[in-house]
Amino acid sequence: MIISRTPHRISFFGGGTDYPSYYLNHGGKVLGAAIDKYCYLNVRNLPPFFEHKHRIVYSILENVNDFSQIQHPSVRETLKYLHFGEGISIHHDGDIPARSGMGSSSAFTVGLIKSIYALNGQIISKDELTREAIHIEQNLIKENVGSQDQTFAAHGGLNLIEFLQNGEIVVNPVIMKMERFEQFESNFLLFFSGISRIASEVAKDQIQNTSKNESNLQTMKELVDESYAILTNPKRNLNDFGELLNHTWKLKKTLSNKISSPEIDEMYEKAMNSGALGGKLLGAGGGGFMVFYVEEKNKPKVIEGLKNHLHIPFKFDFEGSDIIVYKP
Repeated sequence: MIISRTPHRISFFGGGTDYPSYYLNHGGKVLGAAIDKYCYLNVRNLPPFFEHKHRIVYSILENVNDFSQIQHPSVRETLKYLHFGEGISIHHDGDIPARSGMGSSSAFTVGLIKSIYALNGQIISKDELTREAIHIEQNLIKENVGSQDQTFAAHGGLNLIEFLQNGEIVVNPVIMKMERFEQFESNFLLFFSGISRIASEVAKDQIQNTSKNESNLQTMKELVDESYAILTNPKRNLNDFGELLNHTWKLKKTLSNKISSPEIDEMYEKAMNSGALGGKLLGAGGGGFMVFYVEEKNKPKVIEGLKNHLHIPFKFDFEGSDIIVYKP
């Protein structure tokens, strides 16, 4: 039995520049963090005593005899890509619902690849794990996804990630003194909007608008460097990070009319009127989770202002995808 644990992520700056349609032409950058909300996968060889050869359990139960019969696209394409030849049981459990803007589908794919390598007695590096997950999602499943979700899921951490025009990905950890880091980490509030959406559908519209959005995407990429400078320069006020989030959210909404909605805008305004310095909707847009930068003194007011939305406490994760039970 193998049990893997793979983190979800929060993207602060640069989202949209991690799509290949953009960064292979212009280069991309994002700044974000993996968090301690996880996708868990229990993976083992299925004994040959059943009428079916493979069992996949997530929101539905699939008992099938051939990979081509599997409905779950990540499971189907990952097993085919890795040429897994034996019967397999895959059971998913997660801290965050699907379609919520925190990279749940990529966390699943990364965790599954990691688990199957472990089941075969092999170790895969974080870089190779990232590359294989991106290939499966973008080229085999043909999802409209960027490349940051897989990177954060595989590596963990608070990072500035560069997406080079030659396709390479460079992960740069954000280095801060512990006292400053703890203050930064504590100044976030995460809420669930209650709205779920298909990220690929929202992202498709954004990808189609890439050429006309080049100017705003370039500005959003530049904000990555500015946010990195705020964090790593001890003389800078961390509140500037929150105000910069407000700026990038306004830019993000211009990329597609499907990113926000009246309900999301109302939620955002309530938080800002209650004392948040900035925030943004996570993921491609349309629904899911919103994160806000809030000074400690204003947290109770923001929580009260958004009392009709689920508040999710969190901390950053620095492990990335990990095998937490290994009993082959």
